[in-house]
Amino acid sequence: MVMQKSSEKSKQKTRWVVVLLLMLLWPGGAVVAQQEEHYTWDLAQCLAYARASNIELNRLRLSRSSGAQDLSLAKAAVLPDVNASATGSVTNYTNINAGTTTAVSAGVYGVNSSMTLYRGGYLQSDIRQKGVALEQAGLNVAAGENSITLQIAQAYINILLDKESVVYYKDLVQTSKAQLLQGQQRYDAGSIALKSLVQLKAQLATDQYSLTTAINTERLDILSLKQLLQLPSGIVFDVVKPATIDTSIAIPELAQVQDEALKMRPEVKAGVAGVKMAELDIKKAMAGYKPTLSLSGGAGTNHTSQQSYSLYRQAGDNLYQDVALSLSVPIFSKRVNKTNVAKSRINLEVSKLDLQNVQLNLSQDIERAYINVKNAQSQFTAASENMKYNEEAYRIAGEAIRIGSANMVDYIQQHNAYMQAMQSYLKAKYSLTLYQKIYAFYKGEPIKL
Repeated sequence: MVMQKSSEKSKQKTRWVVVLLLMLLWPGGAVVAQQEEHYTWDLAQCLAYARASNIELNRLRLSRSSGAQDLSLAKAAVLPDVNASATGSVTNYTNINAGTTTAVSAGVYGVNSSMTLYRGGYLQSDIRQKGVALEQAGLNVAAGENSITLQIAQAYINILLDKESVVYYKDLVQTSKAQLLQGQQRYDAGSIALKSLVQLKAQLATDQYSLTTAINTERLDILSLKQLLQLPSGIVFDVVKPATIDTSIAIPELAQVQDEALKMRPEVKAGVAGVKMAELDIKKAMAGYKPTLSLSGGAGTNHTSQQSYSLYRQAGDNLYQDVALSLSVPIFSKRVNKTNVAKSRINLEVSKLDLQNVQLNLSQDIERAYINVKNAQSQFTAASENMKYNEEAYRIAGEAIRIGSANMVDYIQQHNAYMQAMQSYLKAKYSLTLYQKIYAFYKGEPIKL
């Protein structure tokens, strides 16, 4: 019986070992050997990753690469082409009278080349147009980088606001816990009523709820930035909080920023490039009215088995060369050229309107950013004063509660006033930071924290 029990225990241990190994090795088991990746980035790292890895930006870069190929093709159009040809054939001839069939083989070989000497300036205009299109594609990439930069900066600063809010709410919760502990002691001693103790408990519950809401908001904002960066869902992501946030930045005049932005912003330059392309398109359409002069030439030879002398001799005897000039003069194109020119002129006007629209939208965006930063400055100044006095009043109210010289209603009111002042201060602080960075970015300054 003892041997049997020992054997059963040994089998049971073996089964547990097997189960644990399966749990470790099985992908869906309770224990996962793979470790999660943790990324903690500052704003510069976020921007660098987005510029390198963003899908839309990479699509724009591929469009630029495609434009480079178009330019190479346009440049090659002025060069001659060269083609070689070889044809071999076998023909059966039947002699009815003799009742015989003869197979005759033959071959024709040649090299031909042609090039366009003149096409009314079309080829040169096409090269210039493709060059401008390549420049525009590069500007579109830069404009896309600017757009993603602003989005990431806003998402990043939202997270910094969340993090500081969490710190403040944690302090409030700790203060409320200390006040509740003192209240409990005073209630036990009979110096305060149950109502006052319940009010302290309710205040602590409210602060804990606010803290939980702030933590959840931070999680969602981190998720938003993570998705904006297009990071895989399996990565644990967080941001670096700067040691300080500088809100004392000089604000340039609106007209100065608008003038500089209209000269150097990539979306404006891309609009100018669009106008140039439309102008070159008119020149290409006008080339349809002009003649085309082409040069062609070739060399070739042939042989046949019907000749009695050798293939080599036939190739030499039958060698030929030719050169030809071809002139094509358009006389009547069934309105094709006239329509092409008219549509090109319309497209030019559309391009000019597009450029005006870009310039107008940019000027309005900069003016909006200027008003936002001015408003944020005044709000931050007022919120800082409000925060300072309410923080001091809350400290005094808490001290008064501690020594029993104030009623609970006054303390709760001052607590709520401090919370509102703190929320307004944090929102004003990070709104000012964001609007300062956006306004400076329009001026050409990189976004840094």
